[in-house]
Amino acid sequence: MFFQVSGNERISDSPQAAFSRRVGGMEEGNFFAQPRSQVSIHCQCRETERGNGNERLQNCCACNSGGYNIYRFAITNQQLGDIVDNSELYKRLNGAQGIGKKLDVHSFEHGILGSENDIKERVLEFGSNKYEEKPVRGYFLYLWDACQDLTLVILAVCAVIALAVGIPTEGISQGWYDGVGILVSVLLVVLITATSDYRQSLQFQVLENEKKKIDVEVLRAGCRQKISIYDLVVGDIVFLSTGDQVPADGLFISGYSLIIGQSSLTGESEPVHPSCEKPFLFAGTMVMNGSGKMLVTAVGMRTEWGKLMSKLSEGGDNETPLQVRLNGVATVVGKIGLAFALLTFSVLIIRFLVARFAEGFENWKMTYLLDIVNYFAIAVTILVVAVPEGLPLAVTLSLAYAMKQMMDDKALIRNLAACETMGSATYICTDKTGTLTTNKMAVIKVYCAGHNNEAENLHKILREKASELLIENVFLNTSGDIVECEDEHKVYGSPTETALLNLGLFLGGSYSAVKSSCEMVKVAPFNSFEKKMSVLVKRRDGRYRSFCKGAAEIVLKACDHVMDEMGASNPLEALERQKLEGIVRAYSQEALRTLCLAYVDHDSMPECDEVCPKVGLTLVAIVGIKDPVRPGVKDAVDLCLKAGIKVCMVTGDNLETAKAIAHECNILTDGLAVEGPVFRRWSSEETMENLFKLQVIARSSPSDKFLLVERLQAQQEVVAVTGDGTNDAPALHAADIGLAMGISGTEVAKSTADAIILDDNFSSIVKIAKWGRSVYTNIQKFVQFQLTVNIVALTINFVSACATGDAPLTAVQLLWVNLIMDTLGALALATEAPYDALMERPPVGRQGSFITNMMWRNILGQAVYQLIILWVLQFKGKTILHITGDHANETLNTLIFNSFVFCQVFNEINSREMEKVNVFGSILTNNLFLLVLLFTVIFQAVIVEFLGTFASTVPLSAEHWAISVALGFCSLLVAAVVKLIPVPSKPIMEFFRSSKAKGDAMDDGVYHRLPSS
Repeated sequence: MFFQVSGNERISDSPQAAFSRRVGGMEEGNFFAQPRSQVSIHCQCRETERGNGNERLQNCCACNSGGYNIYRFAITNQQLGDIVDNSELYKRLNGAQGIGKKLDVHSFEHGILGSENDIKERVLEFGSNKYEEKPVRGYFLYLWDACQDLTLVILAVCAVIALAVGIPTEGISQGWYDGVGILVSVLLVVLITATSDYRQSLQFQVLENEKKKIDVEVLRAGCRQKISIYDLVVGDIVFLSTGDQVPADGLFISGYSLIIGQSSLTGESEPVHPSCEKPFLFAGTMVMNGSGKMLVTAVGMRTEWGKLMSKLSEGGDNETPLQVRLNGVATVVGKIGLAFALLTFSVLIIRFLVARFAEGFENWKMTYLLDIVNYFAIAVTILVVAVPEGLPLAVTLSLAYAMKQMMDDKALIRNLAACETMGSATYICTDKTGTLTTNKMAVIKVYCAGHNNEAENLHKILREKASELLIENVFLNTSGDIVECEDEHKVYGSPTETALLNLGLFLGGSYSAVKSSCEMVKVAPFNSFEKKMSVLVKRRDGRYRSFCKGAAEIVLKACDHVMDEMGASNPLEALERQKLEGIVRAYSQEALRTLCLAYVDHDSMPECDEVCPKVGLTLVAIVGIKDPVRPGVKDAVDLCLKAGIKVCMVTGDNLETAKAIAHECNILTDGLAVEGPVFRRWSSEETMENLFKLQVIARSSPSDKFLLVERLQAQQEVVAVTGDGTNDAPALHAADIGLAMGISGTEVAKSTADAIILDDNFSSIVKIAKWGRSVYTNIQKFVQFQLTVNIVALTINFVSACATGDAPLTAVQLLWVNLIMDTLGALALATEAPYDALMERPPVGRQGSFITNMMWRNILGQAVYQLIILWVLQFKGKTILHITGDHANETLNTLIFNSFVFCQVFNEINSREMEKVNVFGSILTNNLFLLVLLFTVIFQAVIVEFLGTFASTVPLSAEHWAISVALGFCSLLVAAVVKLIPVPSKPIMEFFRSSKAKGDAMDDGVYHRLPSS
């Protein structure tokens, strides 16, 4: 609120004194009293000056605004920061309550005003909740990085030498062609590489921003609402619950069993328990247990986390396992290329020196130096072609493309490696609630006061006393909340809590009245181990009552009384207990989630620390909550089984409910369904016997999920795990792929996971598996394509150098080929969309060979075909095609170059399918692939017909063009024939080992089936 000075007040009176009176009687010497030179006053014309108070007031009157606003907040950023290090000062300021008033918080039950102007002024004074981010690297930095390639630098030096030698020897009109041709080619490679890297960095930045989107619950103008973490301001009241990330620095107001993990900030593993004596909460820390409210006192870069981040620099990007693996392949191929380059240069130089020696060195010409430079350029270019820089690029391109598309499929990838690994997953351990089901819960059936009926009929049959006890149990023993805003009830909380609170409202209960009827003393929040939640309240008559709700069989076991029709507590006889257990079973068999609600009265405050005793309770009700199975889940599970991925459901529900849901989802077929305690007790022999039969674990704890992951990984399985709770973090971390739920998942679970399922849907998990397989297959396609080009280019130039003393492919031509197979090839093949057939083959597994026998078959088949036709052209081309004249050699070399490029164009099409003969499936839907092919063909025509001076080519006749295209097209026919050749499923290298490596995940059959058309 602003403090107004009306126009009839005397301006000459001391403004500081008036300010002190209106803020709350602060004196000049008070901690919060500001020096005269620092008084900050906001006038209604929205102009702000900092200076002498009297000057400011006179200036404000001059604007004729009709009044002025004294500095609104009675505390500054610096002073708020000092409180953290001075607990005595915190007490002297009346704790959070006093500081809240100075931050213009109406009350802790109302929060800040939250209007647009209110938020703007808080941001202006205290800052926004945003952190300074590392600046995005500019395009020119990527250009500079691309220029650092040693081989390109050497080529540029060769080009300069070619210019220096060529111009004096051949004249300015002819001598610059070779040098400029190489420079232009190098520049083209640099530009395309830099542009590609820059675009990928922007794409990853978008995904990185998605990761940081977090919603927080705040109290503004008396209403509880969700806002973005970026919109949080100083003075906000924030609600915290288990699994949340503390969104800013603040002060503890109230809470139950609140435990904060500060290891991310302090490095200390020991959690802290905030209280009114130790109220300080820090941004970036995690709520490990309990719930509470906090007052925000610092945001953004003014938080302790922000101050720490400002002193740190971000680390480099980590490479994914596949990138590391392919870097090894690139190194080996690069070394082979280096050997070929040295051999080719040596052969060319030796032949050159022998020829010069024969004719005598006294006839030396400067053009000979140009020949040596060209030989060196050819050798360096062979190295450029041989080093497959495109392998890591292809991985990055494929991952970036897949990650972008997966966002549309409701999956956010946090860890690049997860996208690859998910393609190899052999097991998915999934939660039930919210993943297989909709998580939109409603109470369908209720047993209460002797009546077992539909929930919609409950209000007609319950007596007043029994109804009151049920409503009290629902409204008092809850972690949710009901807020009355504008004559409507807004229910907050987990789906289970929401279902129960809606039941209480349906029965006519008043949430605020019930809450105010007693005093909350203790709360034991729900946890996955005890599977119940309890509260202890003090009633108006001075007596105490404990309420308990939780898993039906656990709470029912603690009851020895039951509420009758009149609301009285009667002893629970054995016969009636059997009846109640039958009701629980019946609800479970209908796939209803069953909970029991109970209470116990105390004459005085219980002496033990337990909120609710483990025996002696009175049963109030058994509720059956319906959580429907998501549409499409059954089909998704069937697809997993078809793809060789086994699915195991891990849930906290009882065994009957779990089995009913699992049957409905087709997870439970002929396998085992066991309870968590039974699973934990399995011996090593029982584990080996039953592990792969296991399909359902009911009444599980988070430790069961972690144990399941460990046992499966010990059997060389690649395990994906879903999780939403804080206690799921160890299992998510241990799994090969941790999948957190985006809607129901806590921030702890999300921060641990490799991927976030934005819609909490199991079908989205299957889509990730499909995309993971697509990434893996796309990289294999690219590797097959690139290795074919490598083998042919290296072999043709080396053999030609040995046989003729010349290389048919020049440096500029080889650079163009390198561009085709590296950047353009990666763009074309690494961005293929997934197809259904990917989910009809088994997973690759941990020990599967990346370059398979099928790939070697395709590579060698294509390489042999291309080498044969190119050698025939080189050694017999003139005779066969009747090429004569002064430019016969140039024409033949151009024809060889043109045929070589068109072989790669058609081989690129062939590489779309490694098994199937039909390589044109869905080709028209891949616009990028078609664009790359079109660009390659058009630019090849331009090089041959118009850039002959630079590329050492001459225009070809229509006949020669037809021959080049026909020879390229024939590579498709050759590929179709080659794919009919069966190959061993066992990797070739395995035949040379003494025994088969343990855990080999290849097929058991000796031969792959022949491909379908």
